[in-house]
Amino acid sequence: QVQLVESGGGLVQPGGSLRLSCAASGRTFRSYTMGWFRQAPGKEREFVAAISWSGGSTYYADSVKGRFTISRDNAKNTVYLQMNSLKPEDTAVYYCAASKFPLYSRRPTSDEYAYWGQGTQVTVSS
Repeated sequence: QVQLVESGGGLVQPGGSLRLSCAASGRTFRSYTMGWFRQAPGKEREFVAAISWSGGSTYYADSVKGRFTISRDNAKNTVYLQMNSLKPEDTAVYYCAASKFPLYSRRPTSDEYAYWGQGTQVTVSS
């Protein structure tokens, strides 16, 4: 089992940047595919980005491709989401999640992720 704690959310102006972090407990972090999802008010949770256990493969939602970068540091049990050129429509609660499934070459689903953090709020507004 793994426990996840997100941090780094906040209020940022359009065009600005934020870096989210997700710290994981346990010695098996490197065996998990890690993902970021988000949920805006009144909307369903949606996939944002995912990274393979080694960090060698990544997958992004079309809406964030070219603006967001997911990375991980297995020595620190941490996964990151660097968010640049933020837009008001990026406003949401962002969740970190861990999956025992490998990262496939298709959009991941939330059902594949067994462990979730509590979420961190990101608000993009002037």
